[in-house]
Amino acid sequence: MSENRKLKERDIYLNKLIAFQDTEPVKVITGIRRCGKSSLLKLMQEHLLHSGVKQEQIIAINFESLEFQEMSYKDLYAYVKKKISKNQRTYLFFDELQRIHQWENAINSFRVDFNCDIYITGSNSYLLSSEYSTYLAGRYIEVKMYPLSFKEFIDFHGYILKDYQTPIGETKKRAWKENGEIAETRDLLDAYMRYGGMPGIADFGLEQDRVMTVLDGIYSTVVLRDILEREKRRGQRQITDAELLRKIILFLADNIGNTTSLNSVSNTLVSENLLENRERQGRPATQTIATYVSALKESFMFYEVKRFDIKGKEYLRTLGKYYIVDIGLRNYLLGFRDRDRGHSLENIVYFELLRRGYDVAIGKIASLELDFVATKANEKLYVQVTESMLEETVRNRELRPLQQIPDNYTKMVITLDKALDEEYEGIHVVSLIDWLLN
Repeated sequence: MSENRKLKERDIYLNKLIAFQDTEPVKVITGIRRCGKSSLLKLMQEHLLHSGVKQEQIIAINFESLEFQEMSYKDLYAYVKKKISKNQRTYLFFDELQRIHQWENAINSFRVDFNCDIYITGSNSYLLSSEYSTYLAGRYIEVKMYPLSFKEFIDFHGYILKDYQTPIGETKKRAWKENGEIAETRDLLDAYMRYGGMPGIADFGLEQDRVMTVLDGIYSTVVLRDILEREKRRGQRQITDAELLRKIILFLADNIGNTTSLNSVSNTLVSENLLENRERQGRPATQTIATYVSALKESFMFYEVKRFDIKGKEYLRTLGKYYIVDIGLRNYLLGFRDRDRGHSLENIVYFELLRRGYDVAIGKIASLELDFVATKANEKLYVQVTESMLEETVRNRELRPLQQIPDNYTKMVITLDKALDEEYEGIHVVSLIDWLLN
């Protein structure tokens, strides 16, 4: 499948860039490696060319290329100054800019010295650390990019969704390929939950060995380049133990959707003697864990979700949860299994809420827990996620926290298997597949 075709199917991100085209803020695209940031920059360049911008008005540099890897921020400034258009606006595209030490000095100078519109990408949230945020004083907008949604996954693999009528008059969707091949959406969801949504796997179809090879490459790149190598470049050397880092990654991947504290991670690893030496050196195990987990969050491999007290209307400091950026990466790390399928579904719903622009927290209502409280502007959703609503005991368990919430914002249960009822006392029950595809 051609790259251009893939890019056209991710217009949600392109439209955000277009909305801020020719405005002062630097456009910063962040996300885990290989989620499509470089391709998005290329598509934005195509949009500019189709809009009448000339090729000589565009300067694009990918700092993964050997041609630019030894470049300093002063070299970068000199390079751009030599090429920049003198009489018309120039569009600057810098891919994986975090590889340039003190790159923010060059970016700020471009803003001050030239008539330009700037777009940059980074695979580490250190790019937008407090130092840089202060340096630009709010003069940037961040476009957060994620692996493919389920809808994008279907499209990337060459399927087109079409409606059909069931014998009882319901409208459902089925996936078709140009060669006439038909797939049920439930089967495609199983593939999505197995292989995840990293765009690169679409180039190899859904052949397991090839997909695992792609995921191995992504994992290795994130760990080696964005964590271990970056520590060397920063000169801090706080994260030096690759085996300990892998153990922490495995622990967090194994515990997605579980309430997790740094102490619980530390206690597990101490019991395996992985933190013994650090204890002797006087460095608390939890501090070591915190450093490593922070690096994993900065590389966008794991996302931490805080707990929110719905009645008290405040965030709680303890016992948040972690979700992994791509469920395929989790399966690569842990192997394929069904015993915690519910947490995998939670993981998928969490990232879909992020794609749709919600801020997401875990809900606490009295002694009960709600999977997600999702908010944006004047909108709020209370969400429970469950594999099935067919059994009465499960229904009661999933509905109970929602029934305790006193306000009138939307309350919903997202499930893989619905019962016949679509509403329980104002609580909506929706099919996971329908929700993902809407």
